[in-house]
Amino acid sequence: MDSLQLIVSKAKELVQTRLPECEAAFLAGSVVRGEATATSDLDIVIFDSSVTVSYRESFYYEGWPIEWYVHNLESYYAFYESDCARAKPSLPKMVSEGVILNDKGKAKVLQDEARKILKKGPSPWGEDEMTLKRYFLTDVLEDFIGATDRGEEMCCAATLAEQVHEFILRTNKQWIGSSKWIVRALRNYDQTLADRFVHVFNHYYKTREKESVITFVDDALQPYGGRLFEGFSLGK
Repeated sequence: MDSLQLIVSKAKELVQTRLPECEAAFLAGSVVRGEATATSDLDIVIFDSSVTVSYRESFYYEGWPIEWYVHNLESYYAFYESDCARAKPSLPKMVSEGVILNDKGKAKVLQDEARKILKKGPSPWGEDEMTLKRYFLTDVLEDFIGATDRGEEMCCAATLAEQVHEFILRTNKQWIGSSKWIVRALRNYDQTLADRFVHVFNHYYKTREKESVITFVDDALQPYGGRLFEGFSLGK
C-alpha cells in the first residue's frame, strides 16, 4: 500500500470531486492505524448537510477500493445509537481516529463527540441479560464438550470464540468486535488475555484437544457463578 501521505492526498482529491461542499470528511480504518494489508480498502466518512439520508457505497478510485460512508449532521445519531446498542462502535471509532480530509468547522466537534462515546464504553448488562448470556455460553460449551464429529466441533469452537470474547469484554464494560476485531478488541482490553485466547483456540484447531478451551471458558464464567443450566428459565 502506498504511503499515508499519498493516500491522504488522493482521498482529499476524491472528496473534492464528489462532495466538495461537505462540512467534514475523514479518512479512517486500517490505513490510518498503520495496519493496512494488500487487500485493505480506504474508509472515508463524510458529513454533508445537503444529504437527506445516510448511505454507504463501495467503489474503486484510481485503483484504490473505497468504502464511502455518507451522513448528514443528524442522520449519524441513529448509527451511533445502533453501534452502541450492539457494543460495536464502528462509526464513532472511524470518526474519532480519522485523518481530516475536509473541514468547514465541524470536524473537531464531531471527533470530540465520538471520542467521548468511546471513552464512556457500552452500557453494562443487566441481571437478566447476564443470566441469558451465561446460559447460552454454557450451552455452546456443553455442545463443544460432547461433540465427536470434527465439523460439529469446529462450528461449536467458532461460536464459543465469539461468545466468550463478548462475555469477557461486556462483563468488563468494554466494546466488542466481530471477525478480526474479536482479537483486536481483546488486545485493546488485555494483551495477555488476548494471547491466551489465541493460544487455546489455535491449540484446539491443531490438535483437537479441547481441555484448554474448556478451561478458558470456565475461567471466564467463574466470577459470575460458573456454568448455568439448572434453574434457568425464559419467558415463564
